[in-house]
Amino acid sequence: MTKILLIFFITTQMLFAGVSASVDMQSVEEGEMVTYSLQIAGESVKRPEIATICDSDVLSTSSQTNMQIINGSVSKNYTLNYKFAPQKSCKIESFEIEIDGKKERTKEIEISVKAPSQTKDANFMLLLHSDKKELYVSEAFELTLLFKQKDGSNAIDSKFTPPAMDGFWVREESKPQKYQEDGYTVTKVVYTLLAQRVGMQKIGRAKIQIASRDTKIDGWGGWIPTIKWKNHFSNELDLSVKPLPSGVSLVGDFTITLSLDKAEVNANEALDATVSVSGSGNLEDIKSFKPNIPNVAVFDEKIVIDGKKLSQKLTFVAESDFMIPPLKLTYFDINSKEIKTITTNEIAIKVKNQKPKEELTIKKPEEFHEETLAPAPQDKSDAVMLFFVFFTGLVVGAALMMFKKLPQIKKAKKSSIKEPKALLAKLMAYKEDAEVKRLIEILEKNIYTNDKTEIDKKVLKEVLKRYKLD
Repeated sequence: MTKILLIFFITTQMLFAGVSASVDMQSVEEGEMVTYSLQIAGESVKRPEIATICDSDVLSTSSQTNMQIINGSVSKNYTLNYKFAPQKSCKIESFEIEIDGKKERTKEIEISVKAPSQTKDANFMLLLHSDKKELYVSEAFELTLLFKQKDGSNAIDSKFTPPAMDGFWVREESKPQKYQEDGYTVTKVVYTLLAQRVGMQKIGRAKIQIASRDTKIDGWGGWIPTIKWKNHFSNELDLSVKPLPSGVSLVGDFTITLSLDKAEVNANEALDATVSVSGSGNLEDIKSFKPNIPNVAVFDEKIVIDGKKLSQKLTFVAESDFMIPPLKLTYFDINSKEIKTITTNEIAIKVKNQKPKEELTIKKPEEFHEETLAPAPQDKSDAVMLFFVFFTGLVVGAALMMFKKLPQIKKAKKSSIKEPKALLAKLMAYKEDAEVKRLIEILEKNIYTNDKTEIDKKVLKEVLKRYKLD
């Protein structure tokens, strides 16, 4: 009987050229799939190009063609299906279709979209939970995602879409953990997030599409197996994010320590130290701890973060005893709601085999004592000869002194450029210059850590010329 009615319906449609539009559901939950169908009867049909419906992209299309011969006349009937997921209540517009040279229009269809809901005994459930509702910008917190599947419910396939986290930085995502609870198989994932913007921030719904077995009626009234996809959504979360006090960028609860690999070193020997910061908070925003110590070359390596621990290696090279000053960390304490500053202890470093400092002595010129001598009678020719000999000796002596100093001057000029320590000493007075500072860093590494970094000769030449250094 069903087949007879279906054939009668199809035959009736084929007798008249035209188009009708329908949907499988007019009231859906947000994210659910809707099938929009066009039934078209006619000999020559120009199929419409439909890419969006209700401002939502068409996700898939399908078509079916039936042909019927009545009294020698051939007629065709087309069914075009478009699947889409409306995000809000809307009206499907009227589409124009050309059939047998004539233009026909479909009717408009209202679609009602409701917020997704979950029942406590549903086969599939998706839940979001945050350990904090109010927090400070850059403060870390945990977002827990739970997916529950009732024992005995079958799913052929699934597609998961994580929640929208605009305004939050994902520091870490745990591996999925599975366990049994109250007749459900629960999959748990924990995200560690940091808020990046002040104000009310929203974490959107997570979505999982579940494919299950289903059946549908074919064109001849028979039941055929098929696969049906259904969307399941989590709840949304609203979080209040407050600003940090002025001048503070770190928030959490921290401790800091400084450890050395030895208590004393030889002159120009490298001393390694490690700064360690532990605790919960935005470790990623901590800057280098490299201190500025007079007459000490200090080198810092890249900061390393492993979970809730930060470490940085520092290297010190000096020729004499020095002090490592306290290393400071200022942050907003999340527990006391106060700004705190924690420091390491000041540490005295003993340097052995250091070169003795040369004392600078200034000699006073010898006083010239004139003695009153009685003038001796001299011959005029002897006086002339004595003056000539004195003048000649003075000229020859001055010439010898000039020739003697010339190689030394050349050697000094040469060593001032090619001898690293001499060049370093000359450049130190101009270390505020960015180019000079870079040259100093290269020289210090080459001198004290046996590095082989080559200095840009063009830059060095420009610097020497700029500050008139020989």
